[in-house]
Amino acid sequence: MGTLAELTRRHTRLGPDEVDLLRDLVAYWGLLADLCFSDLILMVPVAGGGHDRDAELVILSHIRPTTGQSLYGGDRRGERLRGSDRPEVVSAIEERRIIEGTTNSAVGGPPVQVTAIPVVFGGRVVAVLTREGAPGGGRRPGQLETAYLAVFDRLAQMIADGTLRWAPEGADQHRIPRVGDGAIVFGSDGVVEFASPNAVSTLHRVGIHFNVLGAERGRLGLDVALLDRGFERGESGLAEFAWSDEVTLVLRCVPLTDDRRVIGVLLLIRDVSELRAQDRLLRSKDAMIREIHHRVKNNLQTISALLRLQSRRSDAAEVRAALDESVRRIGSIALVHDVLSRDVGDQVALAQILRPLVAMTEEHLRAAGNKVRISVQGTAGELSADVATPLAVVLNELLQNVADHAFDPAADVVAIPEVGLRLARDGARLEVSVTDNGVGLPEGFDLERSTGLGLSIVRTLVESELGGSLSLEPGADGGTRAHLGFVPRARNAI
Repeated sequence: MGTLAELTRRHTRLGPDEVDLLRDLVAYWGLLADLCFSDLILMVPVAGGGHDRDAELVILSHIRPTTGQSLYGGDRRGERLRGSDRPEVVSAIEERRIIEGTTNSAVGGPPVQVTAIPVVFGGRVVAVLTREGAPGGGRRPGQLETAYLAVFDRLAQMIADGTLRWAPEGADQHRIPRVGDGAIVFGSDGVVEFASPNAVSTLHRVGIHFNVLGAERGRLGLDVALLDRGFERGESGLAEFAWSDEVTLVLRCVPLTDDRRVIGVLLLIRDVSELRAQDRLLRSKDAMIREIHHRVKNNLQTISALLRLQSRRSDAAEVRAALDESVRRIGSIALVHDVLSRDVGDQVALAQILRPLVAMTEEHLRAAGNKVRISVQGTAGELSADVATPLAVVLNELLQNVADHAFDPAADVVAIPEVGLRLARDGARLEVSVTDNGVGLPEGFDLERSTGLGLSIVRTLVESELGGSLSLEPGADGGTRAHLGFVPRARNAI
């Protein structure tokens, strides 16, 4: 099947500017499909695929209308046709004008009413846009259908003239109004010629209850600047218009031109008040959650300050050491809440936690007389808060274990003490290792029988909170290597 860019590269000799034109057309052609109540298919001749009725065509893209029934059950993108299957397309290319006709369906079924619109760029046809629908059968269209089809015919002629250009309207396609949301058609004099029932309902919701037909554009009280740019400069555009504190509208202006002269404007209108209210509610909740994390961090820092105060008042070295260790453990948890209090969401970039953890370990080593170089390699990306918190405590304990036991400042063990923290992803699994070139593990060391509080905390958190495994072993170049691996669990996973 492939993307539009891949199909053009594989089957045509179109240049970058021509491909960009087709991309823009496909990005915004939902408007065209809705206006004509039909499937739209964009196709190009295959390079070297013959001429006239023997030409080979490839379909670059296909869109269905939201205002009518589609003729086709599947996506026809990438499908190849003969020129004889779509003679209207061949004629549109040869004559550089819109061609209408009826042809047999390429996928079986009843005949198809085809309107072939040449897509012109730089004075030549680079592709053909076909409108494909069921024959009308003599049915008389209603007022809405007549108005929509008249606008479509004008836009189709602009495509054939090479004058239709879509203005950049941002990446958020979901907020762009569609025809079904509400459509208002202005004549060349800026007077309303047609307003769809949905547009009238939206205007009623914002307090406009008079008959808008025949009203001048300024009387509607909508975004005057957007409409002025459409009428005076022929510029299409998108704007979010705050009618009041409770009502927000999204407006899309599409000028209708004839020989580059503006002869009317199509204005699409969508009421997004409820969506914006939900956005405000989410922002309020997000701010509240960040404030909670901020208060938790402050409370943890208060507890740390109290423990430090108690440590300074104690005469027992063991008590002071135990309290200092508790302060560092609380600090590692506070780091996670500090990040969450500043960032939106419940995801934590582990790099934001590692930097202060490493800094704390280096400071402790310097205080003990060790000038140790700690390097960090790799990244773990973002983790949920319920994973980042125990992992921060684990890393703090492993680094602190290095600071307490790996290096003896009085012993001449290594020239340059080094500690390495490495993180790597192996599929969904996160692998973390802490290595040093210090004195190594004591003889006969067994992790399962270790009674040290720090390693007991690490083993418990890794196995119960992270669902992973932990090992301590001699390093390849001496020293010690601590390694843990686990699969970060999704939030609230069972």
